Amino acid sequence: MLTVREIKARTETFLTQKGVPNAKLDTDILIAHSLGLKRLDLYLDLDRPLTEAQLDALRPLVKRRAGREPLQYIVGSTEFYGLTLKVDARALIPRHETEELVDRIFAHLTTAPQSILDLGTGSGALALALASKYLNAAVTAIDLSADALALARENAAALGLTDRIQFLEGSWLEPLAGEARFDLIVANPPYLTEAEMETAEPEVVLHEPHSALVSGGEGLDDLRHILASAKDFLNPGGHLAMETGIAQHAALKQLAETHGLTGESMEDMSGRPRFFLVH
Repeated sequence: MLTVREIKARTETFLTQKGVPNAKLDTDILIAHSLGLKRLDLYLDLDRPLTEAQLDALRPLVKRRAGREPLQYIVGSTEFYGLTLKVDARALIPRHETEELVDRIFAHLTTAPQSILDLGTGSGALALALASKYLNAAVTAIDLSADALALARENAAALGLTDRIQFLEGSWLEPLAGEARFDLIVANPPYLTEAEMETAEPEVVLHEPHSALVSGGEGLDDLRHILASAKDFLNPGGHLAMETGIAQHAALKQLAETHGLTGESMEDMSGRPRFFLVH
């Protein structure tokens, strides 16, 4: 019978040969997940033999990762701003950069918003993080994909936030009634160009929904649409906060001005202009 140590070595070598980034970490996570353990628990008993049934449970997970399916889809969850979210191919995997957007919002707003709108909610990450922070806020989450909305609802239910969030299906702001107004609108819309998508990692190209990533030749189609409509749905003194591409802010500032708004660039932790705040 092979031990955890031996399986770790073989799996790490196999994933490395398949070009998987962070093969050692992914190996640990896959083995731990298949055994129902925490990752660190593996190192407490590396010479533990694995049964054939345990190996049978592990092999398809390793095969999926070798095919460059995202690790988060394989294990079925990810952490986002202290919340454990279910993730699968119905929606984009929440990124660390989007956690930074939440940080920027918390730092910038001096008054807690009472009404929040999350455009293109996907897994529900932004809506759920903001609902967990602003306990008195009414939150609305919109997505064009019925499948993504179903996933977001599942996450809201698991976190006990179903009663706090209204989910609407449709394109950006279109499902809203004309009188709807919000103190804070957030969005992590598609902003990649077709050229950028072609050079993305296989995990992104082969497995994540393209509609959540690519937005026209310049990556600006959806950002333009949101900026053109947002002013009509903001309360006086309200804010629109978006994650964007790092080369788009000059165009976004001009677009904001065209619609009578003021746009402000905010940098991510690596110093790149990643977030755009509008008021």
